[in-house]
Amino acid sequence: MQTIRLRVNEKIYNNLMWLLSRFNREEIQIIEENEDYIAVKEYLEKELEKIDKDQTNFITLDELDSELEKRISKYEN
Repeated sequence: MQTIRLRVNEKIYNNLMWLLSRFNREEIQIIEENEDYIAVKEYLEKELEKIDKDQTNFITLDELDSELEKRISKYEN
């Protein structure tokens, strides 16, 4: 199956959705992307790019656990 991304003017959106709904699920699947989805996708792509360029610092699970304990204890009181 192929994927096509479209930006659609509000004037024709309902007509287009009506047309697409005439096809069955094996023929076409509507994948809606909202602004939040796009923002998260762009953020993750940038983070992956940093990893690929070796511009990130990784920590062990023990270091993470220690850091979380420090922050939790700071706000417990």
